[in-house]
Amino acid sequence: MYLVKKNKQGKWIVIAKGNKRASKAFDSKLDAIAYATKKSRDEDTSFRVEDSESSSSKTKLWVLLIVILLVALAVLIFLFATGKIKFQFPKEEVYTIEFVDNGHGTAPTEIKEVNTLPDPLPVLENVEGWEFKGWYFDEGFEKEAKPGDPISKDTKLFAKWLEIKPSVVEEGELAIHFLELGNYYAGDCVYIKAGDIDILIDAGSRAASSTTIHNYIKEYCTDGKLEYVIATHAHEDHISGFVGTNSNPGIFDLYECEVIIDYAFKNTSSQISSSYETKRDHEVTLGAKHYTAKDCVEGTNGATSKYTLTDSINFEILKQKYYYEKSSDENNYSVCMMLNYGDNHFLFTGDLEKEGEESLVEMNTLPHCKVFKGGHHGSKTSSNEVLLSKITPEVVCVCCCAGSSEYTDNVDNMFPTQDFITRIAKYTNRVYVTSLAKYTIASKNGKEYPKVNGFESMNGNIVVTLDNDGNVVTMCSNNDTILKETEWFNSTITLDGEERKMRIWPSDGK
Repeated sequence: MYLVKKNKQGKWIVIAKGNKRASKAFDSKLDAIAYATKKSRDEDTSFRVEDSESSSSKTKLWVLLIVILLVALAVLIFLFATGKIKFQFPKEEVYTIEFVDNGHGTAPTEIKEVNTLPDPLPVLENVEGWEFKGWYFDEGFEKEAKPGDPISKDTKLFAKWLEIKPSVVEEGELAIHFLELGNYYAGDCVYIKAGDIDILIDAGSRAASSTTIHNYIKEYCTDGKLEYVIATHAHEDHISGFVGTNSNPGIFDLYECEVIIDYAFKNTSSQISSSYETKRDHEVTLGAKHYTAKDCVEGTNGATSKYTLTDSINFEILKQKYYYEKSSDENNYSVCMMLNYGDNHFLFTGDLEKEGEESLVEMNTLPHCKVFKGGHHGSKTSSNEVLLSKITPEVVCVCCCAGSSEYTDNVDNMFPTQDFITRIAKYTNRVYVTSLAKYTIASKNGKEYPKVNGFESMNGNIVVTLDNDGNVVTMCSNNDTILKETEWFNSTITLDGEERKMRIWPSDGK
């Protein structure tokens, strides 16, 4: 192998591979190549020409190009800095949202320069005879507008209203209202009217629900005073409405509260529970009396276990062991209350779980109950046989959004769960549910499930009272269909190619 190259003296030399000295030097490149060609043939090898001039020329060309680019960049920076040129980036498109009230209430001011719907969307106050049910993109109310939905043009949103049926409740009677809360999250809020006395048990499910709650109960609580407030435990879906938001004042802001009864313990350190306690304590500075459930059952700090509402109506804070000892489950701290109307009884247990229900049965003599608020939104872990066998309920009202994937993608465990239904069916078929989830089929971990994306009324706001014979009368704002006869309960859903029913009523059920 030979190398032909130019040395420092300008001669073209031929060097054999491995040698430091040239075999021969030439004045001409061609002569050197000719010599290398001959030597390669004679020795059956090859040769290579190293053209240092070509390599140097390429290097010089790259250097020149880099210099030109740096000069051009410097000129651009100078022109930009002196304002001689300006860079203009494409502007994000923004639009205007107009709200149409459809003849009821007062439409909010239009919102300008946005490309998504606000979160939260404005909530209109109910007007006499009409209840606000949300915003829609069309006048036919087929496409519901949800917070955060993107928009690509100037948009009108139309308010949907539901005509409210005349109330069957006459002044002076007992009426219990299980409220919808304006979203697809599970949550409790029960309003009780006993003569002139107003009671509120819980205020879920989100802080903005306070406006929905207020719009409803102000039709009944006309003096702005809640004589009794019970906050069962420190979870958001039971207390956030007491707190509210900057644009949705909380129940503690909107009403004078005379007596507040709440949990003896909590595990959570959530911001909402701290905010609840701050606002509760402010109510106390304004004159409210505050007792824990433990205070009530022990009769300490001015509390009592039984409160008289009218000559024939009272309520009692029931005993259970988690007023005295800690539980790993926040739900077990729930305040439990029995409402008594003569010999008729109505039970409220918050989100009490099985261990709490067992202690409730052990520590109290529980009677047959006309109405039971389904424990923990109809979960599989509450409303157990140990409790149901004692109270044998005639009517069960469940505060939840049926079929919502809020907590699980397992269809059987979505509220109200199949286990809950199987246990309740032994005692009654008069089961009512406030709200119903809208959904789309989505996939998670390779499995399909119905993913919640909105809500509508199932029974709606549920009102229960008694007729002159002591029978439970129900009146619901949407319809009075019992759960097992609803379209949702009997519908089928196809997931991963397999068809199944949403829920099954047991063959030996009522």
